[in-house]
Amino acid sequence: MTIAIYLAHLNPVTKSHVKIIEELKKENQVRVMPVIFMKEEKEINTRCFPFNFEIRKEMIQSVFGDSIMVLSNYTFYAPFVKYLPPLFSSYSWKLKKQVLNGISDDYFTYTGSKSEGLILKLYGLRPKLGKRKEISASFVRNKMYEAARGGDTDWEKYVPTGVNAIIQKNWDVIKKYCDTEDQTHKVSGMKFPDDGFQK
Repeated sequence: MTIAIYLAHLNPVTKSHVKIIEELKKENQVRVMPVIFMKEEKEINTRCFPFNFEIRKEMIQSVFGDSIMVLSNYTFYAPFVKYLPPLFSSYSWKLKKQVLNGISDDYFTYTGSKSEGLILKLYGLRPKLGKRKEISASFVRNKMYEAARGGDTDWEKYVPTGVNAIIQKNWDVIKKYCDTEDQTHKVSGMKFPDDGFQK
């Protein structure tokens, strides 16, 4: 079977992510690769990226079990600026090899973003463009932050039951970031943490 590679933040996993993966699963083997930012062997998390890889992996597996694979191939290592500009940086091409490590030649990458699809195409990563879902992870995340500050929100209805339980179990993460500044910046259509961006 063809391998579908889903590169995403998944912070948190929402019902929209689940729909995408379910569609990909119908005719493909699915490899989900949540983005990871590492600095000196420590994962960098921020208001935009509150949950670490292991928690996000647990979220995905709470829905899909072993029917898909969750891999850590999509990892950036500090200083993150070395991956820029895309295509011209040798490190950005190393990232492509990293993403494809252990993947057979029969694959494609999935994206809901036209701009991301163009970048993936330039890297030769065979993107398939899907329709962007209405509910984004940032929308759900902001509702969770509002709830952590005492607001009455309905964030729970946008995530699967198993993911809800994992978020509740790790609610201290949401409380940690609910009142912090956004310590990220966008470069070439990609968000990077400020910590670890430069040397």
